[in-house]
Amino acid sequence: MTISQHDKAERFHALHRAETPLVLANAWDVASARLVADAGAAAVATTSAGVAWSLGAPDGDQLDRQLAIDLIARVAAAVELPVTADIESGFADTPDGVAETVRLVLNAGAIGVNIEDSTGPALRPVDEQVARIAAARSAADAAGIPLYVNARTDPFLRPVHDDPAERLRDAIDRAAAYVEAGADGIFVPGTTNLGVIGELSAAIDRPLNVLAGPGAPAVAELAAAGASRISIGAALAQAAYAVAQRGIREVLTTGGYESIADALDFRELNALLQT
Repeated sequence: MTISQHDKAERFHALHRAETPLVLANAWDVASARLVADAGAAAVATTSAGVAWSLGAPDGDQLDRQLAIDLIARVAAAVELPVTADIESGFADTPDGVAETVRLVLNAGAIGVNIEDSTGPALRPVDEQVARIAAARSAADAAGIPLYVNARTDPFLRPVHDDPAERLRDAIDRAAAYVEAGADGIFVPGTTNLGVIGELSAAIDRPLNVLAGPGAPAVAELAAAGASRISIGAALAQAAYAVAQRGIREVLTTGGYESIADALDFRELNALLQT
């Protein structure tokens, strides 16, 4: 049964629960999105870095917006699940441009976005980011879709504060401003410290999204600390490219193939992509 975009958006909102968090294994193309869906995931999220790399650009607001939108549309058309798109800082210099990006994302079939407050090595001034989030909210409301706006804030990723306590305060203060502007959730990558996650969750009046991966506490521990959404970001794409790099180097140096021996079955992957 085909589910409407509006219903997918409402379903996606309901998936953010601290006791049973939304776990997102981020995809970067149709094949990886189909693998996510085939594994029984509740939703598909794109990784901005993985998408950018696959389309020939570095991460960090350097990918052409239309290329990103085209990819989002292909992913949304390939799965029945809700799709949320990482749109970096909005693929635009102005709030009006962010609003246009959101309209394009909705037209592509997605029901959620991540919008980050990083700009290069620094963070945008809070008032500027508030205007961008408010523009995204307004564009979605005008379209009649309850878009899930996940506002990402990066004090733990960027070298703007040396004091961990100041990073925490900045993240909490920015989160409050972004919630006031219309954010549905707050994404704070850069820390998997369970105590810090607990403090963030207690102080932020919206579902908390954290970034996990190798070396991080398990999903159950992050959930117990207060995370309502757990993403692994670019980690899957990085791992896939690492396998490719090892296989390329092995065949070109030793002439061997062991690095790519544990591959997906050709027929299985081909069948996954049959429409």
